[in-house]
Amino acid sequence: MTPNPSPIVVENPWEKLRAFTDARIGLGRAGVSLPTSKLLEFQLAHAQAQDAVHFPLEVDRLANQLQEAFALEEAPLRLHSQAEDRAMYLQRPDLGRRLNDGSKERLQASAASQSRAALAVVMVDGLSALAVQQNSLPFLKALYQQFEQDAAEWPLAPLTIVEQGRVAIGDEIGALFNADAVLVMIGERPGLSSPDSLGLYMTWAPKPGLKDDRRNCISNVRPAGLQMAEAARRLFLLLKEARQEKLSGVKLKDRSEDNVLEGDAAATDLTQNFLVAD
Repeated sequence: MTPNPSPIVVENPWEKLRAFTDARIGLGRAGVSLPTSKLLEFQLAHAQAQDAVHFPLEVDRLANQLQEAFALEEAPLRLHSQAEDRAMYLQRPDLGRRLNDGSKERLQASAASQSRAALAVVMVDGLSALAVQQNSLPFLKALYQQFEQDAAEWPLAPLTIVEQGRVAIGDEIGALFNADAVLVMIGERPGLSSPDSLGLYMTWAPKPGLKDDRRNCISNVRPAGLQMAEAARRLFLLLKEARQEKLSGVKLKDRSEDNVLEGDAAATDLTQNFLVAD
């Protein structure tokens, strides 16, 4: 009886690529379908993304963590947009861009006792409260280290936390604080591999009604994405440039990575394409 030949092992080049990305590539197949394990992983990621959108921000917990970590005399101001609940927030983006009357009054009362600030920091739940809950404190620690190492002074407005808010709500808050610039830290729309992604939006001379072209954005700030220290470094460079040029947005060049190319002799050789390795 002739023995069965040994099975042929075919190398799968996708295995090497999967080590460099969270994207769903090279998942394999079982007949004409996905393997059961990969299907279950997808369903779990989809559920986590849905939860990130709908789960509320634990505001009291976050406020207490911030107050303890930075030894604040008062807890961060708790504010709310004009969107009363999550359903309204998702259906009416315009209501998420402005403070409700009660929050505006509280903010005005707090701002009346404050001197002009260089920066107002606003934490907004956005489309992923998970991102704000987990990443706000470690990012702010990294950012404050940048401020401490700089020779210039960076007076800060009181920290604020906003529920059911959009990016533009920071413009109103920054204007009421009479701040030179505003930083909005907001939960980004969750992807199927990133339910905890924090977005950073910096705007110089904030006021209600500004367009998005007036903002600078740094996205994907999370442990599995852009690291806290690097995100803080990039934002701080933008803040310094904004203070010098008195502007932000598309007119403000992000120079945080200039040294990567300009310091490389090969990259400055216009006869070479830096996208192609030798």
